[in-house]
Amino acid sequence: MDLKSRIRRRRRTGTTATLVLDYEAISPIAHVSEPTGRGPVLERLLDYLDPVFDGDLPPNAYVWGPIGAGKSAVVTALWANLAGQLSESQSVIHTTTRSQTTNAPQFVYVDSREASSTFAQYRAILDAISDESVPEKGIGTDTLETRLTNSLRAGGASVLVAVDHVGEPETPDLATVADRLDSLGASLTWVAVGRTNPETLAVDLPPERIELPAYRRHDLVDILTSRASEGLAERALQHEQTRDIADWAEGNAHDAFAALFGAADRAARKGRSRIHSEDITAGMMDVPRPCSSLGRVMALPQNRQLVLRTFVDLDEHARESVERTTEAIADAASVDLTPGTVKRFLYELAETGIIERVQRETGDDSHGRPPSRVEPRFPITVFRRLYDIRTE
Repeated sequence: MDLKSRIRRRRRTGTTATLVLDYEAISPIAHVSEPTGRGPVLERLLDYLDPVFDGDLPPNAYVWGPIGAGKSAVVTALWANLAGQLSESQSVIHTTTRSQTTNAPQFVYVDSREASSTFAQYRAILDAISDESVPEKGIGTDTLETRLTNSLRAGGASVLVAVDHVGEPETPDLATVADRLDSLGASLTWVAVGRTNPETLAVDLPPERIELPAYRRHDLVDILTSRASEGLAERALQHEQTRDIADWAEGNAHDAFAALFGAADRAARKGRSRIHSEDITAGMMDVPRPCSSLGRVMALPQNRQLVLRTFVDLDEHARESVERTTEAIADAASVDLTPGTVKRFLYELAETGIIERVQRETGDDSHGRPPSRVEPRFPITVFRRLYDIRTE
């Protein structure tokens, strides 16, 4: 653990002993600066990025793998490190085979969950490469595209853009990303990051395709152990418990950390000094399978997050049907939305897989379609804590 992390833990916990020292360290939506267990993949990506060390751009690429494979963690860490090291000095870049003056590309990361439209993605890129302020509204997409294109041409800069979470509900697919970014000229290369196997995509694929497979069991154990050592009190988590979580998660780091986070939070709320086996079981049971990414949930607009936060606290009676759920949420003191708006949000969230509409069993022989209710497809314990931490 670095010194900055140690100081952050002291500031958050003071002198009071507690089980959870840093929720961020064990959060399923947090990314570390040095990904664990991904050495071969990092080498493969560095091979692909080798031209940047000569000031050139590699071809467009598609990085893909299942949910929880660490795609975002690897790409964000790699982009941040390359941007930091190559921009420290535009003069000399040292590698094992070369030492020369180069004009290194700029590295830009775009999260499609937060910037899904053409305008938002152009703005994110222009804001990253320009010293001038970029308006968030008040101008058209065509005007913004012209500014971005002119900025690339005038400065003679080259840009490598990573577009993450491609092809998810409410994010652009690979073909859309290609169409948007290819029009900006040869001084920009893009790397799309998604879950879909390229063999199943009926689109023109970029020249490079790099797969990130699911984590191997021992790698996932190492990752859980490493981050638990930063976020939890000493001896709070036993090694066999870590192995149990890794076995259950089947290579999915998102679900593994969601289960660990939920178990630690449950144990902390019970005033324990270590995590018990029943906490681990409860943490696992809190994670639906399949599970919607908490990153998607936490990237929702604030009003939809508020609807979900109110929803997860409703009792069983209020969740018997969509109508009752709608009324209960709209009646909550913290919610300033009409019942019609709440119901629309619930239906939209169901369409994108964050919650699920299920048919309620009536237990009688009445005719007609039974009423439906909604159930979360995300870990509610983890969401509740992450939401509350953000809004404290």
